[in-house]
Amino acid sequence: MAVAIRLSRGGAKKRPYYRIVVADSRSARDGKYLEQIGTYNPLLAKDDENRVKLNEDRARYWVGVGAQPSDRVARFLDAAGIQEREARNNPNKAEPGEKAKERAEEKAAKEAEAKEAEEAAKAEAEAPAEEEAKTEDAPAEEAAAEDAPAADEEKSEG
Repeated sequence: MAVAIRLSRGGAKKRPYYRIVVADSRSARDGKYLEQIGTYNPLLAKDDENRVKLNEDRARYWVGVGAQPSDRVARFLDAAGIQEREARNNPNKAEPGEKAKERAEEKAAKEAEAKEAEEAAKAEAEAPAEEEAKTEDAPAEEAAAEDAPAADEEKSEG
């Protein structure tokens, strides 16, 4: 029989309260257990001494005979100094999933297209203004050009 030290949920809806129990690993979460060795009230502040109450002697006994603690109970046992728990390191924890990455790439591509379209619109808006400026200068240039050939003709005649 595989024995587990785990949490058994009690309390009301939205008001959890847990018993730390030693139970057969095949029994239901809130079902029959061999022994209750403590309590856990997650609604209390983290520094409150009543948040986790644990009968350390019984916990040591059950760990000694091979009971396997759940992840959460292993944290409690480590905090109480009963059983060491190796620290886990998950460097990919904060990395977004594949679909989130795809969405981010699509969003970036759309933003880049919108920026290009905006720049093109600005360039088009500036281009007619430059052409108008050229056309305003053009009559003066044309007049100067018309005067120049006449001056050239006078020189050639003389």
